[in-house]
Amino acid sequence: MTNFDGLLLKEKIYETYISIGVNDATARFASESMVQTSLRGVDSHGINLFPHYFRSFQSGRLNKNPDFKFIQKKASTALLDADHAIGHHSGIVAMDKCIEMAEKNGMGACAVRNSSHFGASSYFGLHAAKKGYIGMAFTNADALVKSFNGKHSFFGTNPICFCAPLHGEEPLCLDMATSLVSWNKIKNYRRSDDLLEDHWAYDKEGKPVNDPHQAASLSPAGDYKGFGLGMMVEILCALLSGSVIAKDMLAMFTSPAEAQRQVSHFFIAFDIDSFINKDSFVESLTNMVHRLREEPSQGSEPVMAPGDPEKKTYPIRLADGIPCFDEIIAEYVAINPDFKKCLLKSN
Repeated sequence: MTNFDGLLLKEKIYETYISIGVNDATARFASESMVQTSLRGVDSHGINLFPHYFRSFQSGRLNKNPDFKFIQKKASTALLDADHAIGHHSGIVAMDKCIEMAEKNGMGACAVRNSSHFGASSYFGLHAAKKGYIGMAFTNADALVKSFNGKHSFFGTNPICFCAPLHGEEPLCLDMATSLVSWNKIKNYRRSDDLLEDHWAYDKEGKPVNDPHQAASLSPAGDYKGFGLGMMVEILCALLSGSVIAKDMLAMFTSPAEAQRQVSHFFIAFDIDSFINKDSFVESLTNMVHRLREEPSQGSEPVMAPGDPEKKTYPIRLADGIPCFDEIIAEYVAINPDFKKCLLKSN
């Protein structure tokens, strides 16, 4: 593996998108999300996906200049038709709409249809929390999670994200798939040829496998509980937006390059002052997090709040760079030789 300088990489990804006609906002949000996600250590949803997104813009799957259209029937709810934008852009537009509605009405919720893969849910939850709101983000995805007691997949990894502001540090951030691991993590294990942990994945017959190359579906987190939460996310995203469900969605990597996938999302923002004084809430949450971290640990690792591992990883990767598989780096360089200038050192 070789390390990318994160800040240089963000700039170069942005410039590369602009060079093929991607509009400024799309290029900015997509590059920011990918690099932020990888700096936080979430390699499955970060810079590894740039070559795929780039090809998707070139093939026409992703719209370089989307025409966003809101339908709003009530003061605190909205529906966004994303015109097949990259999800990093449509998600920020939708969350900003939620914040706007929350500021006026106490809360705002927005469903999104005709979108695409939006990277890490944390990007949108943190966007709201850094502005002083509680933010939640959800998305559906193509069917990759094995149904509980079933042989095959029906729902996607369908993540749940919850973020809230803290005093003196980055917001609290829970970002979890409703599967035990993400499909992109399986792909990373295929690249390194490492064995999967037990219970992560299943083959085409629904039997557990450790070989990442035999994996056909993922395990729901907490068995029937993760399966149920995945269904909840599917309802919020696909059914409230009038879009396709995971079972009918085109696969991200294996469907025709030009085919538009109709991914859907759901976002919520809460104005804290509409419930309780915001400063008091943030003080209470910060106290809760500090007390949680002081709980006795049974092992070498301390008790952590959601998002703590990412907070520890961010400054390290900001200084030392973002590790990336050499085969993915080769894809970067094939797209734009200037990406070589963003490389730091080999591990």
